[in-house]
Amino acid sequence: MNTAQPETIQRLDYTVPSFLVDHIDLTFDLAPSATSVSATTRFKHNPASDSREIVLNGQDLELVKIVMNGRTLEKPDYALDHGELRIPNAPDDVTLVIDTLVRPDKNTSLMGLYISNGNFFTQCEAEGFRKITYYPDRPDVMASYTVTLFADKKKYPVLLSNGNLVDQGDLPKGRHFAKWEDPFKKPSYLFALVAGNLVCQEETFRLADGRDVLLQVWVEDGNLDKTPHAMESLKHSIAWDESRFGLELDLDRFMIVAVSDFNMGAMENKGLNIFNTRYVLANPRIATDQDYANIESVVGHEYFHNWTGDRVTCRDWFQLSLKEGLTVFRDQEFSADRTGSDSGRAVKRIEDVRTLRQVQFPEDAGPMAHPVRPDSYQEINNFYTVTIYEKGAEVVRMYQTLLGRDGFKKGMDLYFKRHDGNAVTCADFLAAMADANGRDLSQFELWYSQAGTPRVKLESDYDSLNRTLSLTLSQSCPPTPGQTEKKPFLIPIAIGLLDAHGKEIPVRVKGSDNASDTCVLELTQEKQTFTLVDVPEKPVISALRNFSAPVILEFEQTDEELLHLLANDTDSFNRWEAGQRLAMRRLLELTHAVRENRPLTLDKPFIDAFRTVLTNTSLDPALRELALTLPSETIIAEKMDEIDPRAIHTARQFMRKTLANALEKEWQKAYKNNLTDGEYRPIPQDAGKRALKNLALSYLLLCDSTDTCHMAIDQYRQANNMTDRLAALTSLVHSGCMQKLPEVKELLEHFYKEYENEPLVIDKWFSLQSTSPTTSIESIRELMEHPAFTFRNPNRARSLIFGFCHNNMAQFHAEDGSGYEFWAKYLLELDRINPQVAARLARCMDQYKRYVPSLRQPAERALKQVSKQELSRDTREIINKTLSA
Repeated sequence: MNTAQPETIQRLDYTVPSFLVDHIDLTFDLAPSATSVSATTRFKHNPASDSREIVLNGQDLELVKIVMNGRTLEKPDYALDHGELRIPNAPDDVTLVIDTLVRPDKNTSLMGLYISNGNFFTQCEAEGFRKITYYPDRPDVMASYTVTLFADKKKYPVLLSNGNLVDQGDLPKGRHFAKWEDPFKKPSYLFALVAGNLVCQEETFRLADGRDVLLQVWVEDGNLDKTPHAMESLKHSIAWDESRFGLELDLDRFMIVAVSDFNMGAMENKGLNIFNTRYVLANPRIATDQDYANIESVVGHEYFHNWTGDRVTCRDWFQLSLKEGLTVFRDQEFSADRTGSDSGRAVKRIEDVRTLRQVQFPEDAGPMAHPVRPDSYQEINNFYTVTIYEKGAEVVRMYQTLLGRDGFKKGMDLYFKRHDGNAVTCADFLAAMADANGRDLSQFELWYSQAGTPRVKLESDYDSLNRTLSLTLSQSCPPTPGQTEKKPFLIPIAIGLLDAHGKEIPVRVKGSDNASDTCVLELTQEKQTFTLVDVPEKPVISALRNFSAPVILEFEQTDEELLHLLANDTDSFNRWEAGQRLAMRRLLELTHAVRENRPLTLDKPFIDAFRTVLTNTSLDPALRELALTLPSETIIAEKMDEIDPRAIHTARQFMRKTLANALEKEWQKAYKNNLTDGEYRPIPQDAGKRALKNLALSYLLLCDSTDTCHMAIDQYRQANNMTDRLAALTSLVHSGCMQKLPEVKELLEHFYKEYENEPLVIDKWFSLQSTSPTTSIESIRELMEHPAFTFRNPNRARSLIFGFCHNNMAQFHAEDGSGYEFWAKYLLELDRINPQVAARLARCMDQYKRYVPSLRQPAERALKQVSKQELSRDTREIINKTLSA
């Protein structure tokens, strides 16, 4: 750690590697306190480079020996400084043998080779391989790998690495070995090994071409009953990629391994995916409906990386969204298709856009704003962001919107034909899409190079005499760090029209012979007018259908028009959106009223609109649940120039309580009508009913009646699944029932004792308390003293510390600044253990300069206090950018 300013790496400074690697042979003698690593690497000079210097990266390594072409090197044959080992004047062909020692049991960063629950695991993306051996640790150096693992057989009976198992056997003194070969060239970040006492569920799966492959899900003993859903998700993923994109599994086996200590969600190492346990382990006793959906999505995501990330990878880390944005889009489409219905696809789309607005839009408006393809970074770990992933996925989705599903598939086919086995750039992907469809997409490149969320203003003018509708669209994008001037984007705006009876009016643009219910207008200039013809009456406009572009739409519509869309729009996303806009108007007004000490009221037409949605049984329950969930406090804050977190919380709680009391009978009926009897099934239909029922319960607990608390207590006691049990307990704690009824505290204690041997459930126990508006900072500190809490496990730290700082607006933003002091203290403690996780915690202060003055000053004081301390590169970059924004 250091207090110096980290070096800034620029995208335009990219140079090709001076030497390429043909093959690397790795040998590990595994021991927790001192693992010996021997790497034999064959280098060839890169004819595209004028340099004759071999540059190898290394971090936290003990160098034992270097042998080049049979000769042991001594200084000054090489230089070792600042994490780089340099060998000057190397010949064209070089074989290097490098022996190192690493200390896995001391590695709390969870990058490189580390120990978790007595087992060995690796995490090498982005720059973890350099903590294993000296190597050109960059994604554009691709090589084939042979890996041999030696270990004590009793302690580590399972030895895994990438590719195919080619040899294994016993050795003297109770030891054994396993040898793995990966036939496909890969960059170092995709290397993986696992060694330990594990068990697996395995199945043989037949691919579309008739070939049988072995699928394995490896877990710690005692968790085998929690693997079937992950296995089924893997099989569905393989089948979907074959049918949707014609992409097959290319290895003889595919392995998933679950580990409890993991910085990320999962990692797509070639053929050996390593997962956070939260995205593998599930059964009705410990997993919610959302857990089941997340597991299927993440398993799909990592499997889809086999082609979009492994077979074709990124040239440098600036191109990260090339693989991540594309693969998020693929897993979103997979999850949507898996719902099996149009309403299911709409639910998935709404959920994805809510995430974008709640997390990515604030990032675009804050000090860490960066393009989908960044221009610079100081620590690459900080750029695994929602901009790279979720906004990157929206950029990929726009290709499909512009080119059509078939055109997108043609572009994907050409992309793989051109680049299979190579490390490429976002520009290469764009070129494949353009060339396959004969389109000029040069303007579309701005989505990669310009940061910020574009704003699109829509104005309409109906001409009844000529039966035309003029739509004037104008776009702008606010300044972001390093970018003050923005050029116009190519923005696809999907438009639909409804008549007075709620029926679709065919949309036809002047000059076109085609008419359809939805038309995609391509906005390419700062301001453009589109004329729609044959419009028989003044319509209600349904704009930006299915959220056709990641923009903020500014379009003035009356409450009556929004109510019309809420009741009739055939585009389910915009039907939901109309309700959100109606609610947001009132939430913003209520927030201003709180700040100005004015009386708080909620108008009857809005309450009636809410009632109409709640009682509309023709709507899918999952869609109703989404429509009846108010915009989050974070999304409300994004609509305000000056953020007053406690006023926002007060306003939103007032609206929820008012809707609860005004619609108590309707909530009661919705609760009873959506009970799911019998055996628990994590299918979309049942999950939607549970979601609506549990939303109704959360509203009922806000009614001025204690009977509803007993209703939730009964649900907790009678539940046969984690979804209903956790929802009941969360509603009881968050509503304040714990202060009214002693039974609630007893239930909280019962929940812990019932699941104390289930770490993922104990994470939920910490989280439901840390996010409760009734939980004070003092209570959080008490929870940190609980024997089950530890900073060293990222999931546990996220459940308590992150839950409070990121998701408890009412308590974290205390007027006395105690929340910020808490954040500063534990950020520093976490940074000493795991910088990557600490840097994520630092992000909760991104927006501090927009806080009201009474909060801005203590927030800045806490930030400056942190900035004066010794920090990791990861956290230093975040703090500096936040203060200097």
